[in-house]
Amino acid sequence: MLVIGRKPGQTIIINEKIIIKVIKSDEGHLRLAIDAPKDVPIIRGELLES
Repeated sequence: MLVIGRKPGQTIIINEKIIIKVIKSDEGHLRLAIDAPKDVPIIRGELLES
């Protein structure tokens, strides 16, 4: 697992196809914007755990 710090406005690019951008950070909460091809499923982890 790769762990890196990002500030609002910064991005992470995975395989040149998936872009994750931090759009807000306050009080320990983050908001992420994820841009990925339509064939890539994006599922919140808590939905898979239950």
